[in-house]
Formats: sequence, structure tokens, C-alpha cells
Amino acid sequence: MRVFADITELKGALGELLGPSDWVEIEQRQIDLFAEATGDHQWIHVDPQRAAAGPFGRTIAHGFLTLSLLPVMLQGIYRVDGVAMAVNYGLNRVRFPAPVPVGSRLRATAEPIEVSEIEGGAQLALRVTMEREGAEKPVCVAEQLVRLYR
Repeated sequence: MRVFADITELKGALGELLGPSDWVEIEQRQIDLFAEATGDHQWIHVDPQRAAAGPFGRTIAHGFLTLSLLPVMLQGIYRVDGVAMAVNYGLNRVRFPAPVPVGSRLRATAEPIEVSEIEGGAQLALRVTMEREGAEKPVCVAEQLVRLYR
């Protein structure tokens, strides 16, 4: 994990690749619980028998389930000391270039691409790339915005 003493030190890391995170395994139970929480019960996610005959040979995680793993992955990649709190401010761009079959192991890297001053702190833009073990293409590429308050 990369620890930054403060926002000023974070600014010095623009363009550096941080990580990777620890691996996170995707289990069917997670997929089913996500389907329950969101109401997205598409068969490709929740019906292992039907999905076995589908294009991926097994169920796949929802794209938004994959995206929702960013916080747990990022907390193991970097930390900024000297801030009272960090708040997820949103996303500028998100893509899901490849599927996440059940049983996959995922991890992420992050690249700080911009740190700008805001009232009471700074806004950090991170380019986050999530990969699947053994796959050529990333499964998620996102630009995340985080607000860091002093």
C-alpha cells in the first residue's frame, strides 16, 4: 500500500501506477445478492444451468457489481493521511471491456491523473483498471473522482 503524508505529496504521484490490490474472488452468492439488491435477475447472472449453455459457459457478474468492488480494492492500494475524510464524488467514464465469469479472481491498479483544489480540500481523479486473473483484456476501466477533505 502506498501511503501519502498529505494531499501535497499525493500531487507528486500524478502518473504513477499504484497497486495492484489483493485478489478478490467472485462467487455466485455475491452475484445473487447483487441481483436481489438491484432487481437485475437476468439469466446470464443468476441461472447457472441456462448460463452454462450461453456464450460464457457459466454465469457472469453484473458490470455494476464489478464496479462496486472499487472501494474495497482501492483501500488496499493507497491512503492519504492528513485528511478528515474521503468521499466518493462520482465517475467520469466507465467501461466493461470483458466479462467476469463466476469464480474469477479480480484485482485493480490505480493511476492518479489529476488533483485539483476544492473548498476544504482537493478532488482526486484516478484511472482505475481492474483485471481478471489469466485474461488479456481488463474487466473494468473507470475514472473515479474522490473528494479529500482536510
